[in-house]
Amino acid sequence: MASTSCKNNDIWSWIQNLPPSTQWNKDSMSICIYSSNTSLATLNLNITKNITKHPSTQSISLALFANFNIPISLWISKPFHVSKTSPNILSDENTTSILISSFIQDVLEYGSTKQTCPINIQDISPQSNLQHIFNVSFLTLAFIVCIYEAPFDLRFDCLRSIKDELSTSQARESFKLLIRLLGSSNEEQWMRCLNLGVTNWKMALKAANCVLKGPCPLFSHGFSTLGLWKVQLYCPIITMEIENTNGLVDERLEFSLNYHQLEGVIQLNYKVIVRDEWIEVMVNIDNIRLDVIRLINEKLLHNRGAGTSEKHFPSRISLKLSPCPSPQIKILSISVNKSSENPTKEIGLEKTIEGSFEPLHKVGLNISAGESTTTAFTPWKFEETVKGDSGGLNWFLYDSKDGSEVFSSKPSILTLFKPKAWFRHRYSSAYRAFTRQGGVIFAGDQYGQTVCWKVDRSVLGKTSMEWEIAGCIGLTYWPNRYRTFYNETRRAEFREILHLDLV
Repeated sequence: MASTSCKNNDIWSWIQNLPPSTQWNKDSMSICIYSSNTSLATLNLNITKNITKHPSTQSISLALFANFNIPISLWISKPFHVSKTSPNILSDENTTSILISSFIQDVLEYGSTKQTCPINIQDISPQSNLQHIFNVSFLTLAFIVCIYEAPFDLRFDCLRSIKDELSTSQARESFKLLIRLLGSSNEEQWMRCLNLGVTNWKMALKAANCVLKGPCPLFSHGFSTLGLWKVQLYCPIITMEIENTNGLVDERLEFSLNYHQLEGVIQLNYKVIVRDEWIEVMVNIDNIRLDVIRLINEKLLHNRGAGTSEKHFPSRISLKLSPCPSPQIKILSISVNKSSENPTKEIGLEKTIEGSFEPLHKVGLNISAGESTTTAFTPWKFEETVKGDSGGLNWFLYDSKDGSEVFSSKPSILTLFKPKAWFRHRYSSAYRAFTRQGGVIFAGDQYGQTVCWKVDRSVLGKTSMEWEIAGCIGLTYWPNRYRTFYNETRRAEFREILHLDLV
């Protein structure tokens, strides 16, 4: 069995450079993908010819092996057929799409819910991106297989190497191309499966007293079309940066909190209006949706964790929209259309005078005065901000009892066990600040405010402008039904470049 040296992650080029299967001296070809720094073990990819009686096609299989003294099989693909006259295995786009679909399908098999419908990738154009899509889909499969199947002596070093590869800018852009091929429903399942693997890996590292960040703290990808910007967000809770924490977390609660992920959708509408003196770019909110989704089934959360109702909730969302700096683009001004809010304050003064006559000519007179102050506000406060050429959209969650911001404060110990505290039964109360599933939706019916940029007319000769959206999402945990003093807040940040069409 022929073998090449480690490390090689451009699997596409290696397969492309293989001779036709009819010219192989042996039944299989092999390449070392990653090696361990602490042992002699390596992770190898094998391509094997299967016995077939068909005169014009050859059956081929791919396999991942942990190469010790005795190779250990970790993953084997379903057989696929190639023409015996083809110059190389991946010369046919249909074969390539079958392989990419196979990688995706096998990754989804490691999810908490089994994928029943087969994944078929048909639109794999343009060809210039095919190599990158193929490599990143295989790299993701290798990552998942190593988490669940690789022996301990090989697992840590391989996962660290693959993590570094997935974190490069090229891999992230290729991953976005792959995600767009999946479609919305498959995209959600893919990201939940991947982030379940990341969570399991991080939990294993923590049990071994190792600290290592996952492939990326938050994955996001943006979509731009005429009049619409859309950004999708995914982040496993366990990789989010801890902002503050109080108390001690027990094993069951930690299990429940960690096996969730943040999922978000940001949809913004924009309109370009050409005036005599300038161009107006108007952006307003269509939908902001954030959910905290469990990564494992409900039964497991009840058996090993603190239940499905113990999870983080959104407590702060901050978005910043900015035109990308360019010498050809001159921003004249920026405006927002929402005034700063002053909460309604009602002050009532009550005075009482009581008089009584006592025996023996004693007169008693009691006077009492009372003053009460009531402040009325909703749990979520929305603000628009301006800094330089950037417009900000910000949502802050407040404790309706004492008016403190949830993200930057901690609950009083005396109120943690009060049965009527607002954060108790927060997903079933009629006065809840969240959906019944624990997420939030900010739609244009209530948050349809607009940020408006006045841009110099010199941009009219351009077909599009680049706009940057950056954001910070804050999640907080306060006890819901579980009896604990533990509470914490985490945050994750993202940044995407969107395109504004001037048509």
